[in-house]
Amino acid sequence: MADALVSLQTAIAGGEEYLSILITEDASLTCVNRSAGKKRPMRFNALYANNNRFWLQKGEWEFFLSGEDFAALRSRVDALRAAPDAKPWETPQAAASSPQEPAHQTPDAEAGFGTEYAAISAMPPVERLAHLDRGADRLALLIAGKERKKNIITEALVDTARDAALVNHATLLEAIYLADDEAKKYTQAVVDSTQALVASSTRLVSPAIFNDELMHTLVAKSNGTVIQHMTRVFLNGLAFLAYYNELVSSSGIINKFRISFDREYRDFYHALLPHVGKEALNMERVFLGGMRAIPEENYFSWATGFLIHDIGKAAAVEYHEGEGPYNRDIVVEHVKVGYSKVMHKTNYPKEAALITGYHHEYYGDPSGYGYFRSYLDHYKKVNSAARQNYCIAYDIKPVLDFEVKAYFPAKMLEIIDVYDSVTDPNRKYRKAMQPEAALAMMRDEFIIKHPKIDFILFDIFTRFIRERIVAAKGKSPRSI
Repeated sequence: MADALVSLQTAIAGGEEYLSILITEDASLTCVNRSAGKKRPMRFNALYANNNRFWLQKGEWEFFLSGEDFAALRSRVDALRAAPDAKPWETPQAAASSPQEPAHQTPDAEAGFGTEYAAISAMPPVERLAHLDRGADRLALLIAGKERKKNIITEALVDTARDAALVNHATLLEAIYLADDEAKKYTQAVVDSTQALVASSTRLVSPAIFNDELMHTLVAKSNGTVIQHMTRVFLNGLAFLAYYNELVSSSGIINKFRISFDREYRDFYHALLPHVGKEALNMERVFLGGMRAIPEENYFSWATGFLIHDIGKAAAVEYHEGEGPYNRDIVVEHVKVGYSKVMHKTNYPKEAALITGYHHEYYGDPSGYGYFRSYLDHYKKVNSAARQNYCIAYDIKPVLDFEVKAYFPAKMLEIIDVYDSVTDPNRKYRKAMQPEAALAMMRDEFIIKHPKIDFILFDIFTRFIRERIVAAKGKSPRSI
């Protein structure tokens, strides 16, 4: 029957012509999990690139063609066999059309991603997706449950975030060897599963869900410094987003900032926008369109960007604050590589890609770096009279049109990123700072001495950290 499934192994056993056409046309497959009965669509080349005999591999998955696709394939083979002079499987074009075998990194080369990475990297793509699905199922059970113990939720969030970052890193390392369109097909299922997992994570996170000590203990189960950092930043980023939205929506904080703007913040922002007269500086100049809560359509894209923000980071890139071996070119490159991978090799939202490329811009300070500085330099040469008249935009377009200096979620991520790096218990070149010391250092070095992170967002972050510390001690949050 045309709608029946035909085993891929049976189809390929019909002759080399079948395999050649499957590769050339990148056939659509139905993958069926034997034990769970789950079905998942996949492209042939996504599986073939990882293992060129995947249909023979013993495991939980079986692979099928639809009856209609198999009938069309058989007709193609019959036609080719009737015209023996046209045999694409014997020509160089057939080999060139199949994806290049991905070059897997050795565990040593990926030491920053922990010992779990070797196992995930070795999985065929369909198994990686099953791994993500199991994590999503785990979160779904917690969402549906009535009893929500913080330690159980935190452990589930840590485990699923870590695994999602590892799966994305492994998949993107393979995708860079494919043409952009082919890479997007190869990564699409991972993108879809990751975004679903992020959406579930946001439903479980509340501003007070994390006890720092608990989260550090759980994250430390992974022994890779890069993956530990990515996991902590993602989860703290979600908690900070939730805190920001709750604060801005219900506390009157915007009016408090407006009242104290002249006294506390005007000089800082005038240094960023010197061409704007001091009297014209106000909250609407800092936040284009005014400070506001984050709409849901942006929330999930930004959260995804937080998760994959360091996806291009190599194990050799550590976190530096001025001591120890440091190669700026390598450090800068991870932002460019990460942005390029996400933008050109996946269908992640552009918002997420922009966060990966923009989270070390530091308001244009010379110590910062990012993919868009060269774009801005070129734009200014072509448009010498152009000015960035605002500090932060919530939307992409004003950022890409150079109307503003920064993208809101990237400025949030900068703060979280720096804070995590200086409080990281595994710092190599300096002792980890305690929270209050870290906040004091950041205010001094990143605001007073050099305007790098955003002052108003940093004050909200300071309040977020202090209230969390107080809550962890079992006391009512004090007014800050």
